[in-house]
Amino acid sequence: MPEKKTIERAKRDKREGKSASTQAGEFVRETIEHIRQGKHGARSTKQAIAIGLSKARRAGVDLPPPKEGKTSEKTRRSAASAYRAGHAGGHKKVNPRRSKAVTKALQREGHNAASTRALSRQASQQAAKRTAAEKSASARKAARTRLAHQTPVERRAIARKAARTRKSHHAAQT
Repeated sequence: MPEKKTIERAKRDKREGKSASTQAGEFVRETIEHIRQGKHGARSTKQAIAIGLSKARRAGVDLPPPKEGKTSEKTRRSAASAYRAGHAGGHKKVNPRRSKAVTKALQREGHNAASTRALSRQASQQAAKRTAAEKSASARKAARTRLAHQTPVERRAIARKAARTRKSHHAAQT
């Protein structure tokens, strides 16, 4: 069960018009924090992130399950189930024995999955898989959302910095 402050932060993100993945990030952050505190563990950083995303879907964040071919069928089914649970009215009664068994199993896992090094490695691996087009599209989207929150002076400074970066990248290639 996510903490109240996590749900509040996710709701604030939604009000501010941030994406579903940003809202879900609050739940992932909470899971990482719980692992660091020793409340439970995770076999890998990927599992820790998956637990957070599942929490987010169950809490009603509009984060659809991954597309076919992106992950295993089992993961897709699990994500779809969590998504439905979060978007259905009312809550089913939780089986206490099953809940305790899941908690116990997670407590037996290690805590290295939430270390700074492990998170850094995971981020680098995922970044390496992204194509140039994906990176460019996400940068464009970031620039669009930034524009709404900045003064013309700040935007000019950002444009100058971007031009300097392009120039230095161009110089490095030649």
